[in-house]
Amino acid sequence: MAANEKPKDERAEAGDDHRPAREFRMTELAEEAGITVRTLRFYRERKLIPPPRREGRIAWYNEHHLARLRTIGALLERGHTLGGIAELLAAFESGRDVGELLGLQSPLLPPWSEETPVRLSPEQLADHFSEDITAENLSASLDIGYLAVDGDEFVHISRRLLDASTELVNKGVPLAAVLEAGRRVRAHADALADVFTTLIRTHVLSDILERATATNPPTAQEVERIARTIEALRPLSKGVVEAELSMAMDRRVQAELEQWLKEQGQTPE
Repeated sequence: MAANEKPKDERAEAGDDHRPAREFRMTELAEEAGITVRTLRFYRERKLIPPPRREGRIAWYNEHHLARLRTIGALLERGHTLGGIAELLAAFESGRDVGELLGLQSPLLPPWSEETPVRLSPEQLADHFSEDITAENLSASLDIGYLAVDGDEFVHISRRLLDASTELVNKGVPLAAVLEAGRRVRAHADALADVFTTLIRTHVLSDILERATATNPPTAQEVERIARTIEALRPLSKGVVEAELSMAMDRRVQAELEQWLKEQGQTPE
């Protein structure tokens, strides 16, 4: 049987072109991955790759095994140890999937956020954060909801958050500190969202929300009104938060500067 064929009863359609997923014997997989069969056996014994599919005495590996081997090789090249890689892969496999991360949209309303998710291979994620890619930091990212797992890739929930995190790490801030700051910002953002939604729920949409029930849902006109109201709230809430954050940063930076000058025995002009 050819390396790129599967038994008819085991074939799985891959993608829109309905091509069968590739499968490999051990020697074929090792050759594709650029490693020796001995190394492949070692990785399998260390449980760095999942078990193959068995057909009698023949072990069949697939493209997920190949992607995993390439990830291991790339992380080794970046200085990670096999023990560290094993911990990373365990965290990777315990991560929630993309459906949980992105499946928050309401069927009645368009998504509020304008963030763009970013797909990353494990190697690309390591390139962003170098030696700060540890099992602890990966688990924290998955727990906060910055990352989710999709097959052999990660999905970061926001291009802007990824870029900001990368820049902070490049400036010398440890990734663990960036993630802890992100967790705290998330809590404050949730509180701000509660403030704005409470205003709208209490003073603008109270008539609809008090009338509607599970057996007497909002009418089409009422749903449209809710959507228009929420859409109007978007720029208002952003403007208020940006203005208040800017002024708060001015106050805090000025206070920090005055305190530093005082400690230096100087008086600010």
